[in-house]
Amino acid sequence: MPSWKNYKRLAKVIVTSANNVRIKHIRGLIDRRKARTAHKQFFVEGVRAISGAYDNGWQIDALIYCPDTVHSDWAREIIGGTDERVHLQVNAYLKGRLSQRTEPSEVMAVVAQARDDLGRVSLGERLLVLLADRPQSPGNLGSLIRSADALGVDALLIIGHAADLYAPRTVRASMGSLFALPAIRLDSLETLESWLEIARDALGHVQVVGTSAHGDKDLFAHDLTGPTVVVLGNEMKGMSHRLRTMCDVLVSIPMLGSASSLNVTAAASIVLYEVLRQRKLSGVL
Repeated sequence: MPSWKNYKRLAKVIVTSANNVRIKHIRGLIDRRKARTAHKQFFVEGVRAISGAYDNGWQIDALIYCPDTVHSDWAREIIGGTDERVHLQVNAYLKGRLSQRTEPSEVMAVVAQARDDLGRVSLGERLLVLLADRPQSPGNLGSLIRSADALGVDALLIIGHAADLYAPRTVRASMGSLFALPAIRLDSLETLESWLEIARDALGHVQVVGTSAHGDKDLFAHDLTGPTVVVLGNEMKGMSHRLRTMCDVLVSIPMLGSASSLNVTAAASIVLYEVLRQRKLSGVL
């Protein structure tokens, strides 16, 4: 964690105009996926999230704050320990314009996107990967990241035309877990197939478990203790046909009420918790 001993020495010109070129750039990152993709950057707000980015080695390209509204020691630590060359001091009005919250945070940041590199996935004997097929809601995607992080997943893979991993809503919903859990966008099913071959060569066996309301097997009856990739279908359409054919088994979550399906994040959490339960009982964890 950065030291804040130099915080009080950081005196800079305060930006006050919404037409400032850096403010326009940040506004573009907030509003447009195209800008985020072109510049490979995204907007982050909040002391906890930015601290998580630091702790996990993410590159901070700009640190935005209003010196008159920084009150906590935590925020001062971040500011004082950040390279002054990336500081951007703004007035309270501009901070409010950039903020995505009712009560603007003390610090905001522009962060460099991580590489979509499957080499970031650690191929251990307890491998657990969550694969999301064309997730459409940024809020759901962020919540998936948060649940996956909490329940011991090694990586979240995203395939197909999906919600933007780096949209402000996704980042907010992840509650900082985006910085702790490898979340990787795949460009094709061929890339997935190639990675599965590498993983199976390294581990001997990796099962691909699809989730479906019409699954062949009850979730609780299937062995999830070995290396596993759990596949979640699109919120409306389920899994693509080709992805379904790649699954070794389709499991369903038993439901007793009239609902025919669950929110994708709720379904993922149930499946991942069952993996965790089985592995603890079997002594794998």
